[in-house]
Amino acid sequence: MNEDFVKSLYKSIVQENLELYKSLYETTNVINNTDDYWTKALGLYNSLEEENKDVLFKIIEQTMNDTISNMLGIIDGSSTLLDCPIEPKLLLDSIDTEGELQDCFLEYIEKKDLNK
Repeated sequence: MNEDFVKSLYKSIVQENLELYKSLYETTNVINNTDDYWTKALGLYNSLEEENKDVLFKIIEQTMNDTISNMLGIIDGSSTLLDCPIEPKLLLDSIDTEGELQDCFLEYIEKKDLNK
C-alpha cells in the first residue's frame, strides 16, 4: 500500500507538474499585463540552450523529489519540525504507514532512476 501511495505521489506531483511547467514555459507569450516574476522566469528560460533547459527541469524535478521526501520524513517522524511539538501520523485506508513512507519514496525514485 505504501508503494502505491508514493508512486501516485510521484506521478501526481512530479510528473504532472513537470509536464505542466514545460508546457507553460514553451507556450506562454509575455504580454503587457504578464506578472513581472513570470516575465523574468520566461526570459531566463528562453535565454538557455536546449541542453540547459533540460538541466533546469532536472533541477526542478530534484527539488520536488527532495521536498516530497522531506515532507514524508516529517510525517514518518524521522524528521522534525522546528518549534512544533505536534507529532503527525498518516494512515492509508486506516492502516498505519509505520514510518516507512520516506524510505519507500526514495527507493521508488532510485529504482526509477536506475531504469532510465
